[in-house]
Amino acid sequence: VQLQASGGGLVQAGGSLRLSCAASGITFSSYAMGWFRQAPGKEREFVAQISWNGRRTSYADSVRGRFTISRDNIKNAVYLQMNSLKPEDTAVYYCAALHEYGTYEYHYWGQGTLVTVSS
Repeated sequence: VQLQASGGGLVQAGGSLRLSCAASGITFSSYAMGWFRQAPGKEREFVAQISWNGRRTSYADSVRGRFTISRDNIKNAVYLQMNSLKPEDTAVYYCAALHEYGTYEYHYWGQGTLVTVSS
């Protein structure tokens, strides 16, 4: 099983990035998917999740209205469009295959991608 996140980088405050997570080795369409992040010196936190069919999404209060999660079950990928980025969004972002939509427990955890937002 592999969940490979990509798309991170350095961006100025107010800018945008789109993260991608490519899944292999799992029946991707069977899983709700989530994005989490961990900033330096802080605990990991939930960012967003999406149901197996993409019809339901939920977001952390800190990103709602700025970030959008989506998925493509043909390409076995989940995305995180991040707009109006703030320095406090700086973190390593991880994708995960969840037990079920509405929970934060995961079956599989991926490699992260670093997002750095400069002020």
